[in-house]
Amino acid sequence: MWRRSLLTRVRTTSRMAWRTDLQRAHLHYSRPAFVVKPFLLADIGEGIRECEIIQWFVQPGAKVEQFDNICEVQSDKASVEISSRYDGVIKKLYYEAGDMAIVGKPLVDIDMTDLPEDASESATADVAPEQASAAGAPAAPPPPVAGEAVAKFNGANSGRYRTLATPAVRRIIKERGLDITKINGTGKDGRVLKEDVEKYIEDPTEPSTSSSTSSSSPSATRQRTSQVESLEDQPVPLTPIQNTMFKTMTRSLSIPHFLYADEAAIDRLIALRHTINKSLAQSGDPSLKKISYMPFFIKAVSVALEKYPLINCRVDLSDEAKPMLVMRPQHNIGVAMDTPTGLIVPNIKNVQKLSILEIASELNRLQAAGSAGKLSSADLKGGTITLSNIGNVGGTYVAPVVVTSEVAIMGIGRAKVVPGFDEKMAVVPKTVVNFSWSADHRVVDGSTMARMADLVKRYCEEPELLISKLR
Repeated sequence: MWRRSLLTRVRTTSRMAWRTDLQRAHLHYSRPAFVVKPFLLADIGEGIRECEIIQWFVQPGAKVEQFDNICEVQSDKASVEISSRYDGVIKKLYYEAGDMAIVGKPLVDIDMTDLPEDASESATADVAPEQASAAGAPAAPPPPVAGEAVAKFNGANSGRYRTLATPAVRRIIKERGLDITKINGTGKDGRVLKEDVEKYIEDPTEPSTSSSTSSSSPSATRQRTSQVESLEDQPVPLTPIQNTMFKTMTRSLSIPHFLYADEAAIDRLIALRHTINKSLAQSGDPSLKKISYMPFFIKAVSVALEKYPLINCRVDLSDEAKPMLVMRPQHNIGVAMDTPTGLIVPNIKNVQKLSILEIASELNRLQAAGSAGKLSSADLKGGTITLSNIGNVGGTYVAPVVVTSEVAIMGIGRAKVVPGFDEKMAVVPKTVVNFSWSADHRVVDGSTMARMADLVKRYCEEPELLISKLR
C-alpha cells in the first residue's frame, strides 16, 4: 500500500513536471507569426503580358520598406524599376535574373509582422541551437539576419543578380547554358558584350581580356581558328522590343495603306528658329538652350488636326459587324525614337494645349529618358498620331506603317538645299524637307489626307500663320 502510494505520487509529480517543461518549450520555441504577402507584378504597359528580369536589388532575408526598389525589368518597350508596396522581409524570389516574369503572377514573397525589429531573428537564433542539442546533433548556424543578407548580396553573390548585359546578350547566354557571372565583361561598368560571350565560348578557362599571354601562342591561335571554322549559324530569339515590333507590324500590315508625299520649303521656319534659339541662349535658361525643327512640325500637325479631326481618330472593331470611329479630342502625338534598345514611340500628351517651347521641353525629356531606357508606361500609352523623323539618319522619302490604334502617320525626310525660283523667276537656293504620309484607306480617303498634308505644309512654310493659331 505504501509502495503504491509512493509510485502514484512520483508519477503525478513527473507528469506535472513534463507539462511544465512542455509549456516552457512551447513558449520558448514558438515562432512569431508572419503574414506572407505575395507581391504581384503589376501591368507596366499597354498590352504587355511579360517582361524580363534584368537585375535584383534584394535577395531572401533582406528587409524592405515601401518604395524600396526590388528589381529592374525590361518590358517590350522600356526598362522599369519595380518598388515595394509593403514593409517586411523578402522570403522568396520567383525568378532568376534573365527569366521572363508574367504580369499578374507573384514576383516575390514578403513577410510582414507587427513585432519589434529583429524580434524574429533573435527568436530563430535562440531556437535553433536548443533544438539541435535536444536531438543530440551539432547546432546548425542560425539563418542570416537582414544585415548579413544584404552584405552577402553586395559581396560574392552579387554578380548573380547585378551583372550587366543587354537583353539580347542575356538571351544568347541563356540559350547556350552559360553562367554570366563567370564571363568577364569589357563594356562600360563591366557590361558583358556579345564579343565577351564569344570569347568565353572559345576558351571558358581564359579571362576575356587581351592581357593573357597564352592567347597569343600559335597553338592557341590555331585552336581558336579551327573552332571558329566549325561554328554553325545559331538561332537568336527576338529581344522584347523586337518581339513587340514583330507583332505590331504584322497586325498593322493587315490595314490597307496608301502613301501621299510632298515637300515644304522651310527657309522662313529656319529664320524663325534661329531667332528663338538666339533668345534662348541669351536668357541663360539651363532647362532649354535651343530647339530643333521637330516642335514646329509637331505643333503644325496638331493645329491641322483641329480642322481634320478624322486623322486623329481610331477604328473600333470590337463589333466586327459594325465597325465604328472613335473621335479623340486630345492630340497625343507620338515621336518615333531610335534608342540603344530598339525603336520606341513615346508620345507628347495634349499638344493642342502646349506652346512650341513647351513641346520642345517635353520632347527633350522623352529623348533623354528613351536613351537611358527609363521611359514610363504612361509615356508610351495613348498615342493618337505618330511622326517619324527619318531625316536624322538619312533619306528623302519613306513609307511609314500605320499602327492599329491610329489612322495616319507622318514621315519626315532630311532637309536639303535645292535650286528654286523667287517671285521674279530668279534662281535662288531653297531649303526643302519631304513629308511622307501613310493613312488607313478603310476610313481615310486620299483627298482628305492630301488636304491635311497641304495644311501642315503651309504652316511649316509660313510659320507666322502657325503662331497666329496659338492660344
